[in-house]
Amino acid sequence: MSKATYSLKLPLSVKAAATRLAKEDGVSLNQWIAAAVAQKVGAVETAAAFFRLRAGDARPADLKAFLARVPDVAPEPSDEKDRGPPIA
Repeated sequence: MSKATYSLKLPLSVKAAATRLAKEDGVSLNQWIAAAVAQKVGAVETAAAFFRLRAGDARPADLKAFLARVPDVAPEPSDEKDRGPPIA
């Protein structure tokens, strides 16, 4: 496995928390951060693949055509969002 070096600047509070968690896991801070980045990359790539699959052959023009059929009328009073009391 080839490796690359990257200088990382973290807020002190984040570094302290990461250091503590790495120690609890019994690994180095470097190893803990590498695992955390790998986990995030996997999550993002999995989500992207899911949405590509879910979208199928859909195209923006398909959505625009669907939305063009929606009548341009004001919402019914019962459909309006209750905004609650005004903020002072």
